[in-house]
Amino acid sequence: MAAKKKQQTHAKRARELAVKERRERKRAKKAERALAAEGGIPMDGDESGASPELPEDESEAAVAPVEAT
Repeated sequence: MAAKKKQQTHAKRARELAVKERRERKRAKKAERALAAEGGIPMDGDESGASPELPEDESEAAVAPVEAT
């Protein structure tokens, strides 16, 4: 009976640690997003979409403008 109790205790401790680590990662992610929002930097998953420096369509990035002479 003591062995079963010990296994349950280890399993409970492992679950508690997993939950604690998950919460810490979530807090860190939220803090990172808050800092980025203060700086005006769009993050992945934001509603703002792609960064303004890069064209959204790949064909626009591959074609260089040609000047007529």
